[in-house]
Amino acid sequence: MLKTIQQTVTLPAPAEKLFDMYLSPRAHGAITGGPVTISRTPGSRFRAFGGMITGRTLQVVPKRLIIQSWRGKDWKAGDIDSTLIISFWADNNGGRIELVHVNVPEYDYDDVNKGWDTYYWKPWHEYLRKKESSVKLSRAA
Repeated sequence: MLKTIQQTVTLPAPAEKLFDMYLSPRAHGAITGGPVTISRTPGSRFRAFGGMITGRTLQVVPKRLIIQSWRGKDWKAGDIDSTLIISFWADNNGGRIELVHVNVPEYDYDDVNKGWDTYYWKPWHEYLRKKESSVKLSRAA
């Protein structure tokens, strides 16, 4: 059985910046802690966490929406790829990301659901906090 994950997170940066960071191999890799292959070009390959996640960028609406196919390395050969839809919105406290991740295999649902917080939201928040701290320090110098 396939399952759907829905999450919303607000991070301390403008939505447009969050969008750009997600699609930047350098920023995405700095957030997640390893090399990332990613592009804005529809059909381009996506790869993260040493190949634990692979897929393709399917559609991009600049500064607003990213749709990707995703596949976990340990998924069964007969499993279909999941589809990730992330949209970026202005929020009073920064930028809001709304995520819908469909067709996640039931046997991997809990890990993928928790993984968004563990491997994306918390590290991204920490990355932005450190960036802001370094900007404040450089202004004070």
